[in-house]
Amino acid sequence: MSTLKRVILIDDDQVNNFVCESIIKTEKFADEVISFQWAEEALEFLKNAVSESPAAFPDLIFLDINMPGMDGWSFIDEYRKLPEAATKKCCLFMLSSAVDRKDIVSAKSHEEVKEFFSKPLSPEILEFIKDEFIMA
Repeated sequence: MSTLKRVILIDDDQVNNFVCESIIKTEKFADEVISFQWAEEALEFLKNAVSESPAAFPDLIFLDINMPGMDGWSFIDEYRKLPEAATKKCCLFMLSSAVDRKDIVSAKSHEEVKEFFSKPLSPEILEFIKDEFIMA
């Protein structure tokens, strides 16, 4: 049995999404993984889940920072507008190749962001999340 029901990946890098999906499935971390290459599409999915099917709202989101169109910071601004009843049950993590210290500090200053992780996603990161945020 998986740890979580649904995980969403938001990253414009299709290869990274594939690798992340594979790790999440191999580690039996989630029953379902949904990938979005555009933050706008992910936001639309979340808005629809809130209004039409609250059970479809994810348990966890991995969000990249640097993406074309809506970047990770803009996504968080819009995510804040979603009903707290949905978002408080969801853990949001930054998963980025950004190594700029300002990005890491900024990520940690957003109360919605539980933690910042550098790519690539690994089984160790999933284990850390499970121990510190899911099973705690």
